[in-house]
Amino acid sequence: MHHAFKLGDAEHNVALSRSATAYRLHLGGQTLDVDLKTGADGRAWLTVGDRHVEVVIATRGDEVFVHLDGEAYALRYQHPLDRLAAAAAGNAEDRILAPMPGSVVSVAVKAGEAVTKGQVLLVMESMKMETTITAPRDGVIAEIAYEKGQTFDRDALLLSLEPMEKSA
Repeated sequence: MHHAFKLGDAEHNVALSRSATAYRLHLGGQTLDVDLKTGADGRAWLTVGDRHVEVVIATRGDEVFVHLDGEAYALRYQHPLDRLAAAAAGNAEDRILAPMPGSVVSVAVKAGEAVTKGQVLLVMESMKMETTITAPRDGVIAEIAYEKGQTFDRDALLLSLEPMEKSA
């Protein structure tokens, strides 16, 4: 079965199939055995190919938050019809939404400031993990909805962008 996942700014098209003992992840020309098990002590272990590591995983709807090797990752499944609708609208990246509930640790930009794709916009904290929110594209900050210390829910509008030409 084919799926699209968004990890940070990168979208990954993958396929999953079953093997006798686990799943197989088909990514590009590679096929990797993958398995996720929870031990009796409640700890989770992820096996990808020959690598076996402890992970902390939290889910909410189509989002999976993974803490692995000292790094936090937000992974979001996107239904193919939703992807097509966002592409047709052309402004899906204008609204930067909270990937999970949390609070603002720091804001690195100001309204009216030009930003480039990948530039740090703000840092948020959720479940004692910090997540850096970066610009999904070049643009100008139209609005910053939250200040340092304020809390928000999942999918809350954190910042919005407008095209560069509007600011000239």
